[in-house]
Amino acid sequence: MPENNPKKPNPFALLPILLFLILYLGNGIYFEYINPTEGQMGFYVVSVVLAFSISLIAAFFQNTNMSFDEKIKICAQGIGDENIVIMLFIFLMAGAFSGIAGEAGGASSTANLLLNVIPGKFAVPGLFLISCLISMAMGTSVGTISVLTPIACAVSQNGGLSLPFCVGIVVGGAMFGDNLSFISDTTIAATKTQGVEMKDKFYTNMKIALPAAAITLLITVIYAIFGPRVNIGTFEYNLWQAIPYFIVLALSIAGINVFIVLMAGIVLFALVGIFTGSLTYATALASMGNGISGMFETMIVTILVASIAALMKENGGFEAILAMIRSRADSKKGGMFGIAFLTAFMDIATANNTVAIVIAAPIARDISREYNVEPRKTASLLDTCSCIMQGIIPYGAQLLVAANIAKITSVSMIPCLIYPFVLAVFVVLSILKETGGGPVKQPAAPAQPAAPAPAEPAEGSVTEE
Repeated sequence: MPENNPKKPNPFALLPILLFLILYLGNGIYFEYINPTEGQMGFYVVSVVLAFSISLIAAFFQNTNMSFDEKIKICAQGIGDENIVIMLFIFLMAGAFSGIAGEAGGASSTANLLLNVIPGKFAVPGLFLISCLISMAMGTSVGTISVLTPIACAVSQNGGLSLPFCVGIVVGGAMFGDNLSFISDTTIAATKTQGVEMKDKFYTNMKIALPAAAITLLITVIYAIFGPRVNIGTFEYNLWQAIPYFIVLALSIAGINVFIVLMAGIVLFALVGIFTGSLTYATALASMGNGISGMFETMIVTILVASIAALMKENGGFEAILAMIRSRADSKKGGMFGIAFLTAFMDIATANNTVAIVIAAPIARDISREYNVEPRKTASLLDTCSCIMQGIIPYGAQLLVAANIAKITSVSMIPCLIYPFVLAVFVVLSILKETGGGPVKQPAAPAQPAAPAPAEPAEGSVTEE
């Protein structure tokens, strides 16, 4: 049953999010498209941490009936939520893993190994499969794109293939792996905020993502069969450096605890890196430290958003969003569409799928309780819808990084982003096939008599205590 929340809907409690959108999205559009600076990504002029910090200050100025100390206590309760704490710890571990794996040469060796196995004619389908596997193992779409885009450029040049198409295929595969990876920050955020096991969200996502990936692969195979003959050459790799990724991937799919998986990956890459000479004791420590540092912004944003969300909920902001969804949705399907659109909108606004999930998650949790949506499906919608939008928007980090490496515009890749568009279709279909009634109703209060009844109660009636 949903929690009994006596808060009254208050749209003004959502002003901190509106302020964030103006600061971050408004300035990003201005510096990216209206007044761009050479070599500067417009959506990185205003730090997302700064924008959320100002929004938090604005939230503190709301609701003058509460003291400053009371508001601090509410923020502390939001930050101290068990799922938020676990998520922060996993971010630290994932950062260390990503740092040492990259420094040890695991990603590039794995990609090159797979490219040498795949026939040249099927290089494009191979790029998609490789990006799927690497992203699942690394847990980062941006890291996967950074590693594989130069390879996609080489495949395009050697094979005379469309560069936006080759790079777009890599982006699509990276989003597939990011959506399913057990150590991705999006998976961590989606599952921990909804209180579900990662393996449960994984199997729920697979029912949506796997058919979408299969269709994408089929399209690329047809392209390869009827396209030009391709000679992509050979790529150097070290088998030992690739093995830890396959072990981490197998452990993740087997449902092993994410902390154990990450620790095993760190130890394996440290040993393999030192054995093959790609790491020393000093560089191994430094790479883990750099990886953890790379997670600091995500962790700070998580803390800020948890604080803002706690204040907005206390002030009736969540109830305002729920009231809006209630006015348009009268079924479980409507609630799921509400979660999907909320998550997609937050990603369009923030250009960061993890941040979008963290913002949307507490509201989505309330919607899922209201409309009787299973938590694992809510987590799946959060992760999937944020990854769809993040893989499409031209100002997101994924497309901007790929475009910068390939020396093309991010907009030129949008028609080539097959997987995100196919995935969006399957998300809609998965919602439409859901069955179930409308929102869960609260028990009605006992009806009060209009006036005292002078007569004795009828036999079998229940008197109030």
